[in-house]
Amino acid sequence: MKEFEISCPLTREPRQKEIDAKAGNLKAVLVKRSIDARKEPVWRYRYEAYAPGEYEEYKLPDYQNVKDGPAVVIVGAGPAGMFAALKCLMLGLKPIVLERGKNVRERQSDVAALGRTGIVDPDSNYCYGEGGAGAFSDGKLYTRSSKRGDNREVLHQFVKFGASKDILIDAHPHIGSNRLPAIVENIRKCVVEYGGEYHFGAKVVGIDGSEGDFSVRCADGSVYAGTAVILATGHSARDIYEMLSDDGGSLEAKGFALGVRVEHPQEKINWAQYNGFWKPGVPAAEYSFVEQVDGRGVFSFCMCPGGVLVPSSTEDGTIVLNGMSTSARNGKFANAGVVVQIEPEDIAGDSPFRLMDFQHDVEVKMFQYCAQARQETKGLPTNPMAAPAQRMEDFCSGRLSKKMPETSYFPGVISAPLHELLPPFVAQRLQKAFPRVKIRNYYTNAALLLGVESRTSSPIRIPRDVETLQYVSRPGIYPCGEGAGYSGGIVSSAIDGIRCAEAVKTALALKH
Repeated sequence: MKEFEISCPLTREPRQKEIDAKAGNLKAVLVKRSIDARKEPVWRYRYEAYAPGEYEEYKLPDYQNVKDGPAVVIVGAGPAGMFAALKCLMLGLKPIVLERGKNVRERQSDVAALGRTGIVDPDSNYCYGEGGAGAFSDGKLYTRSSKRGDNREVLHQFVKFGASKDILIDAHPHIGSNRLPAIVENIRKCVVEYGGEYHFGAKVVGIDGSEGDFSVRCADGSVYAGTAVILATGHSARDIYEMLSDDGGSLEAKGFALGVRVEHPQEKINWAQYNGFWKPGVPAAEYSFVEQVDGRGVFSFCMCPGGVLVPSSTEDGTIVLNGMSTSARNGKFANAGVVVQIEPEDIAGDSPFRLMDFQHDVEVKMFQYCAQARQETKGLPTNPMAAPAQRMEDFCSGRLSKKMPETSYFPGVISAPLHELLPPFVAQRLQKAFPRVKIRNYYTNAALLLGVESRTSSPIRIPRDVETLQYVSRPGIYPCGEGAGYSGGIVSSAIDGIRCAEAVKTALALKH
């Protein structure tokens, strides 16, 4: 096997004669496509060339009918839960998926209503429901590392259920919030077709029994039995941590990151990242950066080109923001989280809940400021999810913004001193970091900061055995994905779900 690259303008793909000339008599396989914008932007296509009989195309394992197979209860229908269920089909295990929220179609109505009214459904929102937090997002699939597992299985599964084949080759693949719901629905239909089960409105409140014989209780009184339990509840399911702790289970405080959502006009990011060469038809530009400030990382997170900002609170009385974008990424604005790393030693105390409580307190503080401002000043947005906001240079200078720029955030914004509302050690690091960002014209008052971006990852870890992946406090329970503290993002969560399903199969095989 040999490798070669072909560069070509952004307006076209490589011609077959160019590929043949590089490959000679070998079979050329496209493995990666990326944009090189160091000078005038070009596509870079990387190929692998194989001799006859040398190339073996990747194929997904077959699904089995698991109607009568050993039952595995999977708590949560986000990426970790969905891909654990699909892996169960391949391994002959019967997945019983319990989701506290609604199916993805009904969930769409609830998240739309949240934007309009600001009223939070605590079980159906941007975090809870079929597909998890990733179902209404940009659908970024950026994990390329093979350390966690084989990401090809995840990407090929997405294609099987409706994603573009481009995700198999793009350097920064994404699906888009407009396409993800149908893909999520197709995954569920497949699981059910092969004998698995899905149950919505099934909020788990207790897990009884022991390894090989579990009963999982839900708030509506229903009970589901399984030989094992995969906990794939996502990074916002605070009640699950409390349930485990009340049962005497072990938990650990885990570092996470907190900051603001930053919104620029997309044209400014295009101009900066494409060196002035951007034109219609060329993909919207992305960005990422990391700065070290006073011993902690300050970095961009979940960047959404051509996207919109959305309210991601999971309970009333809090304000949390996230970003999303469609597959076309053709909106007027670019947004990203810019966050400061927070470690357990940064928050006083020894409770495993201390970082989660800190996170919650900041979310409440954002809400309370806006609620008070509405009482004192006429003409402010009345939506309870209206977010506190400040222009970037004003934030760094410690002054209120007198006039708010246009924003994609539908509930609206209220001018606020984010430099005072954020915890001091977070605000001060952000104030130092923004002027340092090495993206032309990034540091500008045309950029709007909105608070708060706080759901970057779980502030708690559910400890598990390194080899068996079982909960150290209760064998037979498999903490999984972002909510357990073992992944971050769609692909790494899906891979962790796959690994946990494999670990269940291994444990069952050892018993027999």
